[in-house]
Formats: sequence, structure tokens, C-alpha cells
Amino acid sequence: MNPCYRDDPEALRALVQPDRVHRDLYLSPELFELEQERFFARTWNYLAHDSQIPEVGDYLTLEHAGRPLIVVRHSDRSVRVLMNRCAHKGAQLVSDPCGNTGRFFRCPYHAWTFKTDGAPLAIPLKPGYEGTGLAGCENGRGLVGVPHVRLYRGFIFVRLSDTGPDFESYFGDSLSSIDNMADRSPEGELEIAGGCLRFVHDCNWKMFVENLNDTMHPMVAHESSAGTAKALWAGQPLEAPKPMAVEQFLPFMSDYKFFEDMGVRVYDNGHSFSGVHFSIHSHYAPIPAYQEAMQARYGEQRTAEILGMARHNTVYYPNLTIKGAIQAIRVVRPLAVDKTVVESWTFRLKGAPEALLQRTAMYSRLINSPFSVVGHDDLHAYRSIQSGLRASGNPWVSLHRDHQPGEEAGGERTCTGTSEISMRNQYRAWLHHMCDKR
Repeated sequence: MNPCYRDDPEALRALVQPDRVHRDLYLSPELFELEQERFFARTWNYLAHDSQIPEVGDYLTLEHAGRPLIVVRHSDRSVRVLMNRCAHKGAQLVSDPCGNTGRFFRCPYHAWTFKTDGAPLAIPLKPGYEGTGLAGCENGRGLVGVPHVRLYRGFIFVRLSDTGPDFESYFGDSLSSIDNMADRSPEGELEIAGGCLRFVHDCNWKMFVENLNDTMHPMVAHESSAGTAKALWAGQPLEAPKPMAVEQFLPFMSDYKFFEDMGVRVYDNGHSFSGVHFSIHSHYAPIPAYQEAMQARYGEQRTAEILGMARHNTVYYPNLTIKGAIQAIRVVRPLAVDKTVVESWTFRLKGAPEALLQRTAMYSRLINSPFSVVGHDDLHAYRSIQSGLRASGNPWVSLHRDHQPGEEAGGERTCTGTSEISMRNQYRAWLHHMCDKR
């Protein structure tokens, strides 16, 4: 590790200026390693949704902040998050991405077994450990559990480190986007529908997160894809019903004024959303059966309030973005300084007609999947940035657009939709946690 970054907070602070950031944030393998140790471990990150583990013993495995984890439904139906490491020799207990373990985990190496809350259950030839001190050390205590786990409207978040803010302080009112997404269900609940679409991007994870509320690029980067759909639809009567694909493509080709008027709101700790006033999801064709189901649950006024909130991307910094109006999320899984997996998950609104799920699934395929045409526009841009930043002469990345002195004080604020304030806000949060040496 470069000592000027690990041991010198001033060297880190020099990387983030009020209106620009240094290219090392995207290019330095040393910084990437330090991010896993400090930043991702000290912030609250999304892991999974509890609908993925509905039954006792159901589990998921994944890696977060460089640690292999198990997310499991315990016998009391609580959600537990454990380190995927046997307390004996360190072998991973589970290698499958998901499954049902029953009442306990059994190590495939020496058959040590553990309850689904991590407590030790059985050891072969246990008398051989009597008087050895096993019971008094870490190896005898069972699996290491992640102590900071929070379930919010079905979304499972963790903070690996004991250092960092509590859940409510970290997210604040930004949680209103998750509330709105869940409230769009006539039953007030969501569930994962189908599998995951995984898209590998040859870029640093921050480029993707920046892009989510970058409204200056759609009409440029997506001209070849969404622009083609617009050209094909040109000449149709205004009252002609749009095919679902066309309805989802066309808003990407809105002009600068549309995106500027959308508005963007930022919160402390790097969170933000675009679409304060309206968004590209605001004018989808109504589905009468859905409106009726919502009004039966919430009444006419509350239904109008819920469905009138059509935010675009809400970024729960650093690794989750949700589209409440289209019931989809994307999750960032950094692999290396120049390689990132982006997962796209589709949600079903419990109690809603299947037409809602059809709309979400189509959006995910058209816009976010590896088979998407829009997604490949972004992939090309990220890859180009990752390569171009190696050029000499200018080590800085500009974040100047609509920068205002004093915004560094933080706090919730609303700005014009084309401002780069959401990116500046992210890097202030990044710097705060990276400079804390505890």
C-alpha cells in the first residue's frame, strides 16, 4: 500500500477538491484496496432482499468489502449475516450462491457444524480438544457474525465495521424512496421476481455510480440506441398508443431543458436522487386494474401521492440504486480498480397485476441488461474514461458544473437537474470515511 495514502490523511484530502477529483480515485489499485478496508466496511451497504430467503435455512452467499459472507434465515426467522469461514481451518462453509442448509452449516473439510446464528453445534471427536483452550479462544466461539445488520422494508443492509454512523443517521430522509417503492404495492410489500442480470463493466465502480444522476449524457451517449427508436417512431400520430419498448426508450432522448427541470436532491453521506418534479418514468400509460387495486388499499388521494412520486435514480451510496417508479434496482459489486459487476434485479409489487411486472422486466432487458442497447452506450463510455484517464498532462476530473461556494457544508438540498452536485456530494462522503484511520 502506498504509504502516502494509507498513513497520510492529507495526501487523501488532496485527491478531492470542491469542484474536481484526482484521477487516482479511478486508477490506483492501492486506493481500491484501502476502499475495501475503510470505505465499504464503514458505510451501510445493501446486500440482498429478504424475499430471496423466505424459508428457515435459506441462504445466499456473496462477497462484500473483500469479505465472503452468508446471508441466512435463522430458526427464529430473523436474518443473520455471517462470515463464510469455518472457525476451524478457515474453509468456506458454503460455495453455492444460494440454497437451503436446514438447521445448521457443516464444514466440507472436517465436518465442524454450526447453527444458523453461528453458534458452535458439533465437532468430530470432541474429547480430543478437552483441556486445550479451544473453548476460550475465537476458534471455539463459532462463526463470526456481522453485528450491524438492518432490515428496512425488506432491504437487507450491513455495516461491517464498528466504526461508522448508525443506520438512521446514515440514510436520513433518503429512505423515502424505498418507502415509495414498497408503498406502490397494494399490499405494501415487494418481492424479487426472477433471476439477476449481471453486467461486467471494465471500469472503476465510481464511474457507474456517478452516471446514475448524470443527466447531461442521455441525449448524447444514447443517440445511437434510444435515438434510433425515436427516429423509427417519428411521424406516428400523437394519439397513437406507443408500444411498451418505445414508451421506455423515447424519454432518454429528451432535451437538456427536460433534464434540467427534473431537479436533483442530495443528502448527507453521498445519497441523492434525480426527478424531484418529474422524470423519464412520469408518463407511462396507466394500467386501470392497478389504479383500482391501489385505490382500494390507500384511497384516491393517497394513491395519487404515491404514484405521483416518479423519481428516476435514487443512489444509496455507495452500492445501491433504485428506480421506484419502475420497480427495479441495480447493485454495485466492485471486483478490481478497473472492473465492476452491476447487478439488475426486478421486483414484483405484491397484489399488483402482472402488467406491472411485465413493464419492469422489459425495462430491465431494454436498458440495464447485458443484452441491452442502451447499457452498451454506457459501457463504451466507462471503458473510454478508464483508458483515457491514463493520458498525461491533466490529472483532474472536472465536477465544476453548477458548483456553488458553501455547498461543502452538506445537508439536504435541491438543485437544477443537470448539476454535478450529486457527484461532488459522493466524493465528500468518500473522503470522510477514507480519512478516518480508526
